[in-house]
Amino acid sequence: MPSLFVPRETVPGETRVAAVPETVKKLIKRGYQVAVETGAGRGAHIPDAEFQGAGAAIVQGAQKAEVVLKLHPPSLAESETLAAGTLLVSFLYPYNNADLVTKLASRNVTAFAMDQIPRISRAQSMDALSSQANIAGYKAVLLAADALGKLFPLLMTAAGTIQPSRVVILGAGVAGLQAIATARRLGAIVEVSDVRAAVKEQVHSLGGKFIEVEGAEDQEAAGGYAKQASEEFLKRQREVVHKHMSAADVVITTALVPGKPAPKLVEERTVEAMREGSVIVDLAAEQGGNCVLTEPGKVVSKHGVTVMGLLNLPALLPVHASDMYAKNLLNVMNHLTAKEGGIQLNLEDEITKGSVVTHGGGVVSAPVADALAVGGTR
Repeated sequence: MPSLFVPRETVPGETRVAAVPETVKKLIKRGYQVAVETGAGRGAHIPDAEFQGAGAAIVQGAQKAEVVLKLHPPSLAESETLAAGTLLVSFLYPYNNADLVTKLASRNVTAFAMDQIPRISRAQSMDALSSQANIAGYKAVLLAADALGKLFPLLMTAAGTIQPSRVVILGAGVAGLQAIATARRLGAIVEVSDVRAAVKEQVHSLGGKFIEVEGAEDQEAAGGYAKQASEEFLKRQREVVHKHMSAADVVITTALVPGKPAPKLVEERTVEAMREGSVIVDLAAEQGGNCVLTEPGKVVSKHGVTVMGLLNLPALLPVHASDMYAKNLLNVMNHLTAKEGGIQLNLEDEITKGSVVTHGGGVVSAPVADALAVGGTR
């Protein structure tokens, strides 16, 4: 039976885990011998006994295994514990982790990057970026509602009418769409800006109003991602959105471009123009933030506006975040497991080819190899 190991995550503040008892049972059924590091599920409120009850062995410290399932990229020190030939399945962010990619290649580790899975219909059940962004979008609205000194919904009371809060959301990807749905459920008026005109219909279907910006139809890349917009377009967008944000109670920013720093969409003059007590939740904080005043990892007050640059929002909802991520990993393992059992790595398959970064002692992802050749980032 192939051995499979789930370690405890070591990144400070991380509460999620890469397996849950339900997925452990199914992995064992597929023929894997599963070991889980003691305490791995503590942050997600999963005691060791539940993993044991699902059939996993509970072990102390890092273990040699044919497959390692993780959430965060391993540290350079953690990569030293991976044996040659190990299949590592985790987020990797290879364009930001050139040293790690080089180390994994040199150690002959096969690295399947969850953040590189192609966004095609056949891979939707494996798309961990989407599953975790969904949770982040939901939590962002709750954080904003908690920090805002106003109610979200329209209320007719004996003391008079309370007008609904106004929410502006920048970016209608998975996180943005969930934020729209959540804010609307709470009763807010929601306006949305995105560089992709194609998302307008989705925004309207959730009850949001789309902020039109000339030229938006040209800004969608392959796979549905937003591509890097021109400075001319971003200037037009900032001017149009500035007017809407100035009247908003809450601004939630979600705009990211894969492999690039987050575009700066909220200028200081916009923050100054917002009403005192307003709230900005910047979901792009981990890539520098969409707001120029965001301080990654911090909640700060700027010009009377609360600017939230919290990192890793999915870790604030570890039960469902772990459950969804573990199911993404299970679907990846089902994809990589042969019918008769054992790992079957078909580098001609579109999903596998797009996701495997290192294999056989080298970097096999052409885009990553090209990026490393010109300095390690793209």
